[in-house]
Amino acid sequence: MGAPDAASAVRDGIRCMLMRGGTSKGAYFVATDLPSDPATRDDLLLRIMGSPDPRQIDGIGGAHPLTSKVAIVSPSTAEGIDVDYLFLQVGVDTATVGDAQTCGNLLAGIGPFAVERGLVPATGERTTVRIRLLNTGDIATAQFPTVDGRPEYDGDAVIDGVPGTASSIELEVGGGPDKPLLPTGSPTDDVDGNTVTLIDNGMPVVLLRAEDFGVAGTESPSALEDDAVLAERLERIRLEAGPRMGLGDVAEQTVPKLILLSPPRDGGAISTRAFIPARVHTAIGVLMAASVAAALRIPGAVGHDIAGPLAGEETAVEHPSGTFPSRVRVTRDADGTWRATSFSLRTARKLFDGTVFPRPRR
Repeated sequence: MGAPDAASAVRDGIRCMLMRGGTSKGAYFVATDLPSDPATRDDLLLRIMGSPDPRQIDGIGGAHPLTSKVAIVSPSTAEGIDVDYLFLQVGVDTATVGDAQTCGNLLAGIGPFAVERGLVPATGERTTVRIRLLNTGDIATAQFPTVDGRPEYDGDAVIDGVPGTASSIELEVGGGPDKPLLPTGSPTDDVDGNTVTLIDNGMPVVLLRAEDFGVAGTESPSALEDDAVLAERLERIRLEAGPRMGLGDVAEQTVPKLILLSPPRDGGAISTRAFIPARVHTAIGVLMAASVAAALRIPGAVGHDIAGPLAGEETAVEHPSGTFPSRVRVTRDADGTWRATSFSLRTARKLFDGTVFPRPRR
């Protein structure tokens, strides 16, 4: 079935699978089921998700950035890669569709979705899927259980921020040889008069000391979101950091993320509050955590001096709803360039599979 035109999409719908990936939720599509023209596609996705509307009452979005996400999957033409994954962040109360970032949480569902749609065959009791992240150029490997040729979602794995248990999905994400961990080459930079670390281990983030902004770093997400003075300071930093990280003008983008760091309280390595960028994450994104964990291993980087003990590659990253175990391997080239590969255990679950109907017009 090819991509529908506007009239038939409203009348006949579009094939869609809603999945929870990690601590996020999104609509998953095969690329050929959507228009190839980006502007036409984005308009359609806004009407599917119900944006712009803070409630997204006339669409399938969940009225929060963590539940207003889209994953588009297609067979890959790259050698040694099974599928390509394009992530789109759909605005909730704004008519925006951003592609400047990827999503490590929805990444957890890409492998199972590819098997569900017949893009990749299952291989026995465990299936491996190689994934190219089109937004960033990173390459991921996902391993997950399969039974009778289909993904197995039931299991005993637990991740903070998600109730219950599910089968484990092992993810490995690494940047290419031309992608340094520190975009400016320095462990710290001065941005708008603040000492920050600009780092990208799969997600471009700005790391800041919570105490520099008059907060403890233990506040609830809602309390931080209600602090207008803090929000203004952070946005100034974000707008200046974007070009320095090679992202250009980020005024209409959702990257870079900003993460306040403070000493650990619950036995972890560091405590975090992640701005994404206006709302505060109720947990932490997979690749945000990977960027934090990598920074803690770089002398002089923000957070390095307040981190708890780091044992091997595992880092317990504390967040508002628990702790995320982020495993990273950090190396330094002979010329001093820092690089990293991240490993994580996630879960995902198919919520529904069927046909979604966009509203006729915005």
